[in-house]
Amino acid sequence: MRTPIIALGLALFAAHKPAELNLTDLDGKKVHLRDYRGKIVILNFWATWCGPCKDEMPMFVEVEKEWSANGIVFIGASLDERKSQGKIPDFLKAFQIDFPVWKGATGDDLAKLGMGEAVPSTAFLDERGNIFARVQGEIKKSELLERLAWITSDRKAPAPKALLRNL
Repeated sequence: MRTPIIALGLALFAAHKPAELNLTDLDGKKVHLRDYRGKIVILNFWATWCGPCKDEMPMFVEVEKEWSANGIVFIGASLDERKSQGKIPDFLKAFQIDFPVWKGATGDDLAKLGMGEAVPSTAFLDERGNIFARVQGEIKKSELLERLAWITSDRKAPAPKALLRNL
C-alpha cells in the first residue's frame, strides 16, 4: 500500500510526463507527437461529423496562419472511424486547412491525454511535450489566444486556467 505522500509524488510525476500520441497522417505514414518536442503544439481533436468542430475550425485556420510564424505547431487529430475517414479530404478542402492532420484518434487517446470524452477538445503542449492546458468542447478565440500569449511569453504571469469545460 502506498502512503499518501508517495501516491501524491507519483501523481505529480504522471502530470509532468510528456504526452504521447501515435497516429497516421493522411498518406498512411506513422506520426508521433514526440517528434514535435522542442516546439509548442496545439493539438485539436475533431471529427467530420461534429457540428462544434465545424464551427471552431475556421478560427483555428485563421489563428494558425498568424501564429505558425512564431514556431507554433497546430495539429488536427481526427476521431473519424475508418468508414468516415474518406470525408476528411473534403473537410480539409472546405475549411482550407494547411496544418498537419492525423487520423485514427480514438476515445482511448482522449482519455490517455486527460481530454475527457467530448469533441472538439484541444490540448496545449509546451516545448517538453507536457500538456499545460486543456479545453473540452468548442474553444473560443479569446481562450486560444490567451493560452498562446502565455506560452510564448516569459511565463511569469499566472498561467491560464489548466482546464476549461465548454460543454
